[in-house]
Amino acid sequence: MKEQSQRLGIQPIPKLLMNLSVPAMIGMFVMALYNVIDTLFIARGVGILGVSGVSIGFPVMMIIMAIAAAVGIGGASVISRRLGENKQDEADQVFGNVLFTIVIVSSIGFIGAFTFLEPLLKLFGATENIMPYATDYLFPIMLGSVFFSFAFTTNNIIRSEGNSKFAMVTMIIPAVLNIILDPIFIFGLNMGVQGASIATVISQASVTIVVLNYFLKGKSSLTIKLASLKPQWLVIREVLTIGMPAFIRQVSGSGMMIAINLMLIKFGGEFEVGVFGIVQKLAMFTIMPMVGVLQGMQPIIGYNYGAKNYDRLKETVMLGMKVVTIISTGIFLLMMAFPEGLMNIFTGDNATIETGAFAIRIMFALAILIGAQVVSGGLYQALGMAKPALILSMARQVLFLIPLVLILPHFFGVTGVWLAFPLSDLMAFILSIIFLYKDRALFFKNKSSGRLVHPRQA
Repeated sequence: MKEQSQRLGIQPIPKLLMNLSVPAMIGMFVMALYNVIDTLFIARGVGILGVSGVSIGFPVMMIIMAIAAAVGIGGASVISRRLGENKQDEADQVFGNVLFTIVIVSSIGFIGAFTFLEPLLKLFGATENIMPYATDYLFPIMLGSVFFSFAFTTNNIIRSEGNSKFAMVTMIIPAVLNIILDPIFIFGLNMGVQGASIATVISQASVTIVVLNYFLKGKSSLTIKLASLKPQWLVIREVLTIGMPAFIRQVSGSGMMIAINLMLIKFGGEFEVGVFGIVQKLAMFTIMPMVGVLQGMQPIIGYNYGAKNYDRLKETVMLGMKVVTIISTGIFLLMMAFPEGLMNIFTGDNATIETGAFAIRIMFALAILIGAQVVSGGLYQALGMAKPALILSMARQVLFLIPLVLILPHFFGVTGVWLAFPLSDLMAFILSIIFLYKDRALFFKNKSSGRLVHPRQA
C-alpha cells in the first residue's frame, strides 16, 4: 500500500483533514467557477433564453452524473474501508468492477441523445422558445457522457486512496480548459449555447486521458487487473447500495430543478427560469467548499473505521462539523450583503438583477444550517451505513424542498418557490440533528471489542 493511503491512519487529524480538504475545496471551487463563468458567457453572449435552455437541460445532465455518483462514491467508500483493513486484492477487485459498471451505464446517455432527448426536455418543461437552446446544449453532453461518467467516478476513487492533490488536478484541468474554450466556441466561432456544450465535452475528454495514464502507470495504490474487470454481482451490489444515497441526492437535485422550472413557468415565465438558472449556479458555487471538506473527511472516516481507530474517526467528525459551520456562516453573510453585486456579474439588466437579488436573500436566509446537513449524510455514507445516508441524502430535496416548491407557489406565487429553500433547510437540519443524536454512541466505541458503547456507559 502506498504512503498516500497509509497516512490516513497515522497523520494528525487536523493536518490530514487540511491536506485532504484544501485540495478538494480548490478543485470544487475551480469547477464551480467554471459553471459560473459558463453561465456568464451564455448570459452575455446568448441572452436570458440561453440560460433558460441550459437550466431546463441541466436536470438531464444531473441524472447522468447521478449514475456516476452512485458508482464513484459507493466504490470510494468500499475501497477506503478495504484499504483500511489492509485488503489490497479486494480493493483492486472493487475498482475493476467500478470500471466495468462505468462502461455499461455510460451508454445510456449516448443512446438517449438519438432517441428520447426532445420528449424528455418537453417533459421537463421546455417551451417552444426554450427548446432549441436546450437541445443545442444537451445533445453534445449526452454524446460525451462516457467522459463525464469516467472522470466523475475516478475522481472519487482517487480521493478514497488518499491522493487528494491529484484528485484536485483532475478537477482543475477540465475546468480551466473549459474556461479557455468557452469564449472561443461561443463568441469566436459563433456557436452559442452549443459551443459551451462542446467545450465542456472536450474538457472532460482531456482529463479522461490524464486519469487513465495515472492508473496505467502505477501511480495509484490501486491496480487495474483484467481479472478484476470481470463483473461480480456481490461487489457491484455493495458499491451501488452504498452509492445509492449519492444517486438519490443527484436525481433529487434533478427533480428539484424540474419542479422549480415548471412552477416558475406556471406562475411566472421564461424570464424567471433564466433568473433561477443564474441563482442556481451561484448556489452551487457556495456549497462547493463544504462539499470539499466532506470529501476530505470521507476517506479518513472510512479508513479509520475499517482500521478500528475510533478516536480518529470522532476527531475527524467534530473538526469537520466546526469547519463547515464556519463556511456556511460566511456564505450567509455574503449572500445577505451583496446579492445585487453577484447578479451584476452575469447581466446588466436591471430587472434580472432586482429579481435575482430578491430571490437570493430569501433562498439563503438559513444558509448557516447547510453545513451540518452536508456532513451528516456524507458521514453515514463513508461508514457504509446506507439506510441513514439514504434518508439524510433525500431529506432536503425530496422530503422537503420538492413538496414545498409544488405547494407554496399556489399561495405566494413565484415568491413561494424562493421560500421553499429556507424552510427545507430548517427541516433538513432538524432531521440531521435527530439522526446524529440518536447515533451518538457510534463515536464512542470500545477499542478492545469494537462494540458500540451506549452513551450512558461512555
